[in-house]
Amino acid sequence: MRQYQPPQVQGRRPKDYSHLQIDPRFLPQEVQYEGNHAVGTIVVDTKQKFLYLVTAPGQARRYGVGVGKEGFGWTGSHKITNKREWPDWRPPAEMIEREKRQGRILPVHMAGGPQNPLGARALYLGTTLYRIHGTNAPWTIGQNVSSGCIRMRNEDVIDLYERVGVGTNVVVI
Repeated sequence: MRQYQPPQVQGRRPKDYSHLQIDPRFLPQEVQYEGNHAVGTIVVDTKQKFLYLVTAPGQARRYGVGVGKEGFGWTGSHKITNKREWPDWRPPAEMIEREKRQGRILPVHMAGGPQNPLGARALYLGTTLYRIHGTNAPWTIGQNVSSGCIRMRNEDVIDLYERVGVGTNVVVI
């Protein structure tokens, strides 16, 4: 797996989170997979907080993920319709309003980079606003924390990004 190297943005490097302890079960690993999905399919198990990339019959590469908080979870199938490196973020109007009620002010637009909550890569799901993306808050992996997106550690989403293409099937269960 290629090591994550954050880019230098405006003369600065993003904060180093390598000292954080993450539960080892959420680190990428090759596992036996009992599902019947085709090789190349991404399966997100929102209850267990794992994303599986099916690599062979009965085998998968497993990553830990953060998923939708209560009331924001979803299930369904989509294809990856776009891929972006260091994506820009435009929070939906309802998210801006919801956060404002909590006393937090979100920008209308945030350029890609190490402070951006979408992290290092984003895989866009169908015509939805949902994405599989990196995060600038890696300590949230393994939790119900998002507004429906699937978040991964930056080094993990970079690895996944390099393994899949536009058109990849994604199943969220």
